[in-house]
Amino acid sequence: MGCKSCSTAKDGQPKGCKNNGTCGTDSCNKLTVFDWLSNMTLPSGASPFNWVEVRFKNGRKVYYKNLENLTLSLGDVVATQAVSGHDIGIVTLSGELVKVQMKRKNISETPDEVFKIYRKASQKDIDVWGSARDKEEPMKVKARQFAIDLRLKMKISDIEFQGDASKATFYYTADERVDFRELIKLFAREFRIRIEMKQVGLRQEAARLGGIGSCGRELCCSTWLTDFRSVSTSAARYQQLSLNPLKLAGQCGKLKCCLNYELDSYLDALKAFPKTGIKLKTDKGIAVCQKTDIFKGYMWYAYEGEWANWHMLKTSQANEIIALNAKKERVESLEEYASELVEEVKADFENVVGQDSLTRFDKPKAKSRRKNNRRRNSSRSQKNSKLPRSQNNNAK
Repeated sequence: MGCKSCSTAKDGQPKGCKNNGTCGTDSCNKLTVFDWLSNMTLPSGASPFNWVEVRFKNGRKVYYKNLENLTLSLGDVVATQAVSGHDIGIVTLSGELVKVQMKRKNISETPDEVFKIYRKASQKDIDVWGSARDKEEPMKVKARQFAIDLRLKMKISDIEFQGDASKATFYYTADERVDFRELIKLFAREFRIRIEMKQVGLRQEAARLGGIGSCGRELCCSTWLTDFRSVSTSAARYQQLSLNPLKLAGQCGKLKCCLNYELDSYLDALKAFPKTGIKLKTDKGIAVCQKTDIFKGYMWYAYEGEWANWHMLKTSQANEIIALNAKKERVESLEEYASELVEEVKADFENVVGQDSLTRFDKPKAKSRRKNNRRRNSSRSQKNSKLPRSQNNNAK
């Protein structure tokens, strides 16, 4: 949490601003952008950029033109123009950085149809917007049941009301083309509202709903990732990952987007490695590559027929042998190259802090004989004191 209202309390528990998505500093929302140009002043004679970024439900962002020249700041709730009616959103970005974001997303500054910001939202607008948002969850349950009754192969993932509660957008995912004309009739008859159906991909669905990944953090697509690049299994092969679909797939069921994060570094490192399909020809025999270590720059080769004995070579040594083979020359054996490698020395850490051994409680301490003898003598004296005098004398 970035804002002060969401910091931790004295007992270590998070306070939470409890603004439910309308945080004043916008640091608790999805896909936030840090305005690093906010402290910079414009040069003399330059007019500020009159486009504003407005966020709606689940990180949906739209850029509007501030034709009324309203003084807007981060976190203001505004009424924006829609196709029919108006919508309610939160200002997430303003100023010169909006121009950078629009250029990055290929949004024209002079479109054919310009949507503008009407005004700052009044209390009545916020009340209507809040009551409409409360209807979304029970409506989603009914909508899913209607789709199941009609046996449509689709999944309704989310519902978003327009700010004036005049229209609802149903987001769904489907593998094939779906004929939902009968479904729209049921929705209009049941909900008494204008319906818009919008199909999204599996990655967009995961970005809208959010979740926790296998790494323990929130999904990248719902927090900061805006462009979805295609991910293939070759990215996992280059990084020498096991092709296990259960481990490589994310919440959306597709390959994880993080497989592309370090792919360029691996590709640059693999440029120094020879192809694993190239065999090394020696006088002792032909060697085949068995394993590579990209981080250390080592390759393991084994002779044909002696698959259990691996010989570790550096990439420079393997390239040298391949260059000699290209000139129709052979080396004697791989052992003369493998013997030159220096074995790693394991660091022997000593107990310099003075801590006790961790196994000090594994074995119980031996009891001293002196204490055992005292206990035996005391037990004998107690027994003798309980006997009569005649028996006691006989015992002595």
